[in-house]
Amino acid sequence: MKRTLSNTLWLAVLLCGWSGWAMGQTKFTISGTVKDAANGESLIGATVLAKSDKFATGAVTNAYGFYSLSLPEGTYTVTIQYVSFATQTSTVALKSNQTLNIELTDQAKNLTEVEVKGEKQDDAITRNQIGAEKLNIQSISTIPVLFGEKDVLKIIQLLPGVKSAGEGNSGFFVRGGASDQNLILLDEAPVYNASHLLGFFSVFNSDALKDATLYKGGIPAEYGGRLSSVLDIKMKEGNTKRLSVSGGIGLISSRLTVEGPIKKDRGSFIVSGRRTYADLFLKASPDSTLRDSKLYFYDLNAKANYKLNDKNWVYASGYFGTDKLGFGQSFGIDWGNTTGTLRWNHLYSSRLFSNTSLIYSNYRYNIGLGSGSSEIKISSRIKDWNLKQDFDYFANDRNSVKFGANLIYHTIIPGTVTTGSEAAINDPNLTNKYGWEWAAYGSHEHSFSDRFKLKYGLRLSGYSAVGPGTYYEYNPDRSIKNTIQYGSGEVAKTYINPEPRISFNYIVNNQSSIKWAYERNAQYLHLLSNSTATNPTDLWIPSSNNVKPQLADQVSVGYFRNFRDNQYELSAETYYKNLQNQIDYRNGAELRANENVEADLIYGDGRAYGLELSLKKKTGRFTGWVSYTLARTERRFAEVNNGSYFPARQDRTHDIALVGTYQLAPKLILSGNFIYYTGNAVTFPTGKYQLDGQTISLYSERNGYRMPNYHRLDLGLTWIRRKTDTQERSWNFSVYNAYGRENAYTVNFRANETDPSRLEAVQTSLFRWVPSVTYNFKF
Repeated sequence: MKRTLSNTLWLAVLLCGWSGWAMGQTKFTISGTVKDAANGESLIGATVLAKSDKFATGAVTNAYGFYSLSLPEGTYTVTIQYVSFATQTSTVALKSNQTLNIELTDQAKNLTEVEVKGEKQDDAITRNQIGAEKLNIQSISTIPVLFGEKDVLKIIQLLPGVKSAGEGNSGFFVRGGASDQNLILLDEAPVYNASHLLGFFSVFNSDALKDATLYKGGIPAEYGGRLSSVLDIKMKEGNTKRLSVSGGIGLISSRLTVEGPIKKDRGSFIVSGRRTYADLFLKASPDSTLRDSKLYFYDLNAKANYKLNDKNWVYASGYFGTDKLGFGQSFGIDWGNTTGTLRWNHLYSSRLFSNTSLIYSNYRYNIGLGSGSSEIKISSRIKDWNLKQDFDYFANDRNSVKFGANLIYHTIIPGTVTTGSEAAINDPNLTNKYGWEWAAYGSHEHSFSDRFKLKYGLRLSGYSAVGPGTYYEYNPDRSIKNTIQYGSGEVAKTYINPEPRISFNYIVNNQSSIKWAYERNAQYLHLLSNSTATNPTDLWIPSSNNVKPQLADQVSVGYFRNFRDNQYELSAETYYKNLQNQIDYRNGAELRANENVEADLIYGDGRAYGLELSLKKKTGRFTGWVSYTLARTERRFAEVNNGSYFPARQDRTHDIALVGTYQLAPKLILSGNFIYYTGNAVTFPTGKYQLDGQTISLYSERNGYRMPNYHRLDLGLTWIRRKTDTQERSWNFSVYNAYGRENAYTVNFRANETDPSRLEAVQTSLFRWVPSVTYNFKF
């Protein structure tokens, strides 16, 4: 049955391509790129509309700013629209294939009011995509966040269906998934730990970013490898017009970005760096231990691109970031990510666009204990090499096809230990893991009419665990049953999973539409953690002979409506997700430095369902949104709670976010956000007893209790001192947790001082009234 479904989908794609070619013989093509007139950046998702007396159609630019329209011969009015940019119109007399490259002017330079203009007003209605949130990096710059840092990961936590991992944390959960079930991409490279300073900052410097899109449902076939979501982040390409310098100086961190042309209008570069300097304050401490301590991070983004000719473009981008945390000479830890992407865009014809990428990703951490000859170093890393090929084929005005493949080689080093003399300690070293992950996909989007659009596809993915290495088989009592050695390249276990995708959009009228989607996703890499937040020492393990791939099937349906002349945008989405092969660990399991950690894992299933409501005001002096999520997330394991469903750690019943921006004056912008959510599910002790003179705690059922409910208000004020086409000066003032709410970060238990037989809860809170000020500049 699976083979029949696969063959049918691929046959449909091929037939569509053939029929598009046949129909295209009587039509001509308008194609080109859409860019920002100020700096030459390509604009992703810009809308291109072509209309004549008898015919009208449209297209959207792809991830590289390219579009293609197939039209009958005639004279057309071509309208190009993009968020916060002025709409541009051109007249084209189409008698042969034509190239029409467009540069749009940023409307944000007009300070009469802060509003989103130039966006296709009914885009949320007409777009055949459910569960997607596109962030405009510029428009979120005034929203207050912790320490005043513009942070994409903090902003997406304000969206419906997305939950934060905790107070000030950049980790997030999407529609009931765990933190490792989110695929985070930076210029196509996966980022395995997107946090700085234990989660209080993310690794994404907004000054270096151009575009960010979060897919919660209806995930396109070109993405895979995670169950819950895809966060696709694109870096800026650099200013092709002139040299530009921008940055910001804050209380605990500063940023600097330099960009400019390699050759004007042909190639450009950008280099952006950021560093915190909390360690400089420690140097002034009278305590010698604090003076020798470390607490900082730095990161660097760089990208260059060059247009070889009208059909070929090349790009090179990279990211490098490191955190250092140390206490005197006795303890130190550093961790960080390195990514690199080499990309070649090729235009085979006005309808066929190709992207070839070679991608590198490396996440590592190092722990140091002691110093000198007695020092012990613990290291771990996960490293990927990925070759990726994608094609976009614009068959005709009603059909478009995407297809491609990718191949990833994973190297996972769970842990190595060395002494100060560099002599390896053999026993604690864990076996390295190697594997090949691959996928091939195809999808077809067809417009049956102006009201009904269908998109379907298939992603066929697989994973092979390979040598060199040792693989174990276990008895029911977790003892080793068999030990198998595999040589280099020998296959220990292979998994193959078809991942079908289908979605449709029915436009009820000019103001509303109904959308539906189904997709299956498979995940071959898994994170073992005993906390909801992402820690630098969390352990990634691949699928193996014992650990099966995780699977998720999701169905979602939504109603979308615009009203009051498109000033307001309302959406209501509901979803149900079924999860298989979910991973947890037995009570008392040792997750780190354990060669046989797979023996301590348990496997089960899960389910997540909910309702997401969103209301956005997109124009006027006051803009913003309100989001509400009503959700349930549960897991089930035979070894836990007698095999009954129980709330997952990230289960929250209610999640509310209010975000607003108000322009007090042409150069004065007030912003704020309010957040409320139900406390996380936790396991608390319900009592204690004495055994052989020792006090032992008695715990409730798994996740049978709740942390206290969370809420806070953040306020911000942006004062623009100067803003022209080439220069900008501004101050940003903000207060995180404006009314000083003491939210629970942790809850611990201890014996009551007056009655040791009783346990009492002790709450730890992190932040109250955190003010920040940042000076931003550009010239």
